[in-house]
Amino acid sequence: MSHGHSHGGGGCRCAAEREEPPEQRGLAYGLYLRIDLERLQCLNESREGSGRGVFKPWEERTDRSKFVESDADEELLFNIPFTGNVKLKGIIIMGEDDDSHPSEMRLYKNIPQMSFDDTEREPDQTFSLNRDVTGELEYATKISRFSNVYHLSIHISKNFGADTTKVFYIGLRGEWTELRRHEVTICNYEASANPADHRVHQVTPQTHFIS
Repeated sequence: MSHGHSHGGGGCRCAAEREEPPEQRGLAYGLYLRIDLERLQCLNESREGSGRGVFKPWEERTDRSKFVESDADEELLFNIPFTGNVKLKGIIIMGEDDDSHPSEMRLYKNIPQMSFDDTEREPDQTFSLNRDVTGELEYATKISRFSNVYHLSIHISKNFGADTTKVFYIGLRGEWTELRRHEVTICNYEASANPADHRVHQVTPQTHFIS
């Protein structure tokens, strides 16, 4: 199936092209587990709290009962705090097969509580998006710019021409590092990471965790 997308300029690729079995692909997009959902914000969402619902397991990406739609115009701004430091490697963004699908995504790192006024500044990376209704299209980040991220802002700046924008799923791929006082635990959300392999002496973390 042709997606009609290019692979240049930081570009994108199909998650299916990674040749991973579904269970491993789901693990690769496990960074949603490392989001502090209680503090996650989505600005200009039409229904309060709906922005949180698009950060879900990869296997549930086609569940269309959970989505976020913009309110006053086509823009959305997600403020995503993590429970540790993240090396962000790729993003999937899935929308509707119509003009409400996002057409541009701008990423900002480590600017908590971003507002739409703050989006006037230069983003760390910008992507021109293609319609993706199956959650298979990955946009690769410039890892050197996203190697130490404790807060990620995703600005959906435009869509394909509709009055509002609709998003069903946002997948985040990368590595998460929990910073503790005496040791560092690294979870690599790629193909074979098992958090149980990294179990160490428990020290009370400084960050609030969502189980």
